[in-house]
Amino acid sequence: MARYRGPRNRLARREGTDIGLKTSGLSAHASLMRRLKIIPGHHGQRGGRKLSDYGKQLREKQKVKRIYGLMEKQFAKYFAQASREKANTGEALLTILERRLDNVVYRLGLAPTRASARQFVSHGHIYIDGKRVNIPSFSVEKDMVVSAGSKLMVTPLLKKLLEDKSPNIVAWLERKGPVGKVVRLPQREDITDDINEQLIIEYYSR
Repeated sequence: MARYRGPRNRLARREGTDIGLKTSGLSAHASLMRRLKIIPGHHGQRGGRKLSDYGKQLREKQKVKRIYGLMEKQFAKYFAQASREKANTGEALLTILERRLDNVVYRLGLAPTRASARQFVSHGHIYIDGKRVNIPSFSVEKDMVVSAGSKLMVTPLLKKLLEDKSPNIVAWLERKGPVGKVVRLPQREDITDDINEQLIIEYYSR
């Protein structure tokens, strides 16, 4: 599946917020923060025009799509799926996105970014209930156990992540060492990212 392979900080600057695409150390983060409000492109330093309602809806959709690392067609498919749910469409959409296996690996602190989590899954390093799953879009269910494979366990990256004795794990997941469990399905209040899902609903309702 196609993926964006350009500069990731450029995407953050386009959305005007740090969307968690890179973990390059404090100096790199500080550099991004200084330039965050400068829109990429030749005229970025001049600032942009005030966004229309449509512009705000588009930017919010693009931001969430980039946070979760999705392409347009896949994101639209998730929205269509959410719109068929009995629950609020915006909340259903975010729940669907949160339940993706690559996001779960990231939320469990087994990967520094969703992009690296997606790579771990694609390369067959992640197991669900003891069975290898290499599909990043796999949707987890309650009581599923997610674990890192033996080859991933010996990598310096995961060893460093596991050294954190107080990882910031979301309430719907729990982790002990390299093994995590889905204790319940995610709810809207579990998602602390700066997301206005109503704008996304408005975008697709045009």
